[in-house]
Formats: sequence, structure tokens, C-alpha cells
Amino acid sequence: MVKDKYFIYPKDVSAFGFDWGKLSLTVAPEVNGASRFSGGVVELPSGEGHSRHNHPGAEEIIFVISGKGEQMVEDETGNPITRKVASGCTIYVPESRFHSTKNTGGGPMLLFVVYSPAGPELALRDLPDFRLLPPGF
Repeated sequence: MVKDKYFIYPKDVSAFGFDWGKLSLTVAPEVNGASRFSGGVVELPSGEGHSRHNHPGAEEIIFVISGKGEQMVEDETGNPITRKVASGCTIYVPESRFHSTKNTGGGPMLLFVVYSPAGPELALRDLPDFRLLPPGF
């Protein structure tokens, strides 16, 4: 757990590093004791993104802090719906739905993501390109 469990910056926590970017969990049971949800900041470099995946049993909210990209969310029949997204857009991913994000802008794309219930993000540790980055990296 971090020293101050109420006010947390991404630089204060370890990050999940991947070939496509990184996730800094700033709210999670292991970070500050949150029990019903988890969340944090995702940074996608220009041209990068995460491939189609889902979080079984969990819903997700994605808020675009900065940048622009393409977001795909499958509808209830499994058809992919893709939209251009930019700063200020909120994306809702229903429980267990497949989705993907790609940064199509010239600079980093920053997202704030929330998972409910907490926990599906821990499965990311099992991905082959996962690496744990120290705070501040």
C-alpha cells in the first residue's frame, strides 16, 4: 500500500509495463484498500494499442484524458462497434465484452480506466510481455 491512500499520482505506484504501453493502478485493493472497484491511468504511445480482450465478470469504464484513437466495443451479439474517440469521451464496456483501443494520434494517449468489481486487471500479469515497472518509471 502507498503512504497516502487517498491522494495518489501514477508516479507513486508500480506500473504494469507492456509492449503497447503501461497501466498505473492508482485505486485497487493492494494500493489503498478499495474493495468494489479498481482503476488507474493507461498510457498508450502513438500508434500503439491493446488487442481485443475482455474481463470476464467485470464491467469497465474508459475515460480519454488526452489524445485520440479508435475504440472497439462488441455489442450484445458480438458485432464489433468501432468509433473515433478523443479527450473527454467516456467509453462503457459491459460485463465480459470484448474491446480494444488504439492510439491514432501523434502523441501519447492517456486513459483513466475503472474495473468493477476489482481484480480483472491482475490477469494482465500473466501476459507474455508483462513487466513490473518501479514507481516513477
